[in-house]
Amino acid sequence: MTDSVLLDARVVSRCRRRVHLEHDPAMTDAPMAAPDPAAEQRIADATAHRRVVADTLASLRRAGTTWTEIEKGPEIRGSDREHATIAALRAGADFIWAPRLPQDREGGRRGGIDLLVRVDGGYVPLLVVRHKVSDPGAGARTSPLNDPRPSAATEDDQRKVRPQPRDQLRLAHTRRMLQTAGYAVREAIGGVIGLDADVVVWHDLDAPTWPGGRSAMQEYDARFADRLAVATAAVTGAEPLAAPSRIVECRGCPWWPTCEAALLATRDVSLVVRGEDAGLLRDIGVSTVDKLASIDPHDDLGVQLVGMPLTDAVGLARAWLADLTLVRRTEVISVPRADVEVDVDMESFGDSGAYMWGALLSGADIGEPLGYRAFATWDPLPTTDEGRSFAEFWQWLTAVRVRASARGLTFRAYCYNELAENRWLLSSAKRFAGMPGVPPIGHVRAFIESDSWVDLFDCVRTHFLCSHGKGLKTIAPAAGFSWRDPQASGENSMRWYRDAVGMDGEAPNATQRQRLLEYNEDDVLATMTLRRWMSSPAVADVPYVGDL
Repeated sequence: MTDSVLLDARVVSRCRRRVHLEHDPAMTDAPMAAPDPAAEQRIADATAHRRVVADTLASLRRAGTTWTEIEKGPEIRGSDREHATIAALRAGADFIWAPRLPQDREGGRRGGIDLLVRVDGGYVPLLVVRHKVSDPGAGARTSPLNDPRPSAATEDDQRKVRPQPRDQLRLAHTRRMLQTAGYAVREAIGGVIGLDADVVVWHDLDAPTWPGGRSAMQEYDARFADRLAVATAAVTGAEPLAAPSRIVECRGCPWWPTCEAALLATRDVSLVVRGEDAGLLRDIGVSTVDKLASIDPHDDLGVQLVGMPLTDAVGLARAWLADLTLVRRTEVISVPRADVEVDVDMESFGDSGAYMWGALLSGADIGEPLGYRAFATWDPLPTTDEGRSFAEFWQWLTAVRVRASARGLTFRAYCYNELAENRWLLSSAKRFAGMPGVPPIGHVRAFIESDSWVDLFDCVRTHFLCSHGKGLKTIAPAAGFSWRDPQASGENSMRWYRDAVGMDGEAPNATQRQRLLEYNEDDVLATMTLRRWMSSPAVADVPYVGDL
């Protein structure tokens, strides 16, 4: 119970330490990481998606039903939005878009939802998201957009529910607020409209579908109580209930500079092993990198690490203490090579599309000029011109493969971390199917599953332990490569792209376009340099972990 801390639904899916820092008065002037342009774009895209869905729902609603939209904006006070929402609830509006529910000071809750739908006995919450909420299959309960009520839901033989825990927890938060306000129905139910925006998928929030047989409501209640205690301790200056520990989410967290400084000061074990493994090690008294490095990796510690073998964890700790970016995990390093080689790097802008495919041709002469070329569109994404640039890249790559084969030469193409390239290869073939030069998706899938497509990231992961991360910007300098642009990074490339295509109302910036082309060229040059170095005798100069 609190009358000084009010939390919204996001806290239950958020790191406990972040919740503390967000409510600690001493952190007012703490250094913050720069906003992630990709995250900002995802937020903008989600806002636009919700607007489209809202207009669609309003236009499809049945005759005689009322649609009330609660005005929102930076100039509108939250209290005014709450009063407008209460008025709509009391008036029995059938659909209330963008409501802000009255604060639950007793429970410590605040917030709203995308849509409240009136049913017999009260209201049910409905969330609009820009990700998939179902997969092909059967068993989901869905209702059409022209009747987005649970009473209109039927079992769908074309869809099964895609697990999205965060969505269910947000619905649970709203249900608790509706209960406090006196407008909740008896059944714990909530709906979600996803990326496809074709149906409402309904969730039974009391169903035992979570690990351990828990329901979404039970999981929410436990998480919210914990986060409320964390935030209250921070506000009141009590002993913190959440200590910093490096996890995956740290990469995009604005509070990372603060946590990183604290972790470095204590040489915390999570600097080399993340998440659950760091917790397991702390439980047996191995709380620092120094302690981990001192362990005999062949000892039985009584715990089984999840993310890596203990030998790798100890090796990483020893490499970190020696300030070695990487050490050899295996004594012999091998990288698949070919007579004709192409290094590939794709540039995308968030989820909007892939605007550039860069390729570096090297190796034997096949009658095609060696060196770098880029296949790009400078029309702001999303654009169908993206299909044209992808088709040109694919046709060029196919021609190189055919020419190599005709001369009896082996061929391989390389990328660094195929997850991104594969995503946009497959997505592009699907989205632009039928456009001139765009391959059937089966051709793309056959290529990425073949030995001709090599993920150099996987080679690095197999043969090295990387104490400061496995990103290309971290690893390639060990092979002697450096980027021309001192500000080269994926995050900065997002900012350069906005300027290059004039996304923010300015004229397209030709200088930023050239900067992106050089950035992409350096990325493929880095990949080529790295794999050649890994194939050379010079790689033996890297210390072997067994010798540390």
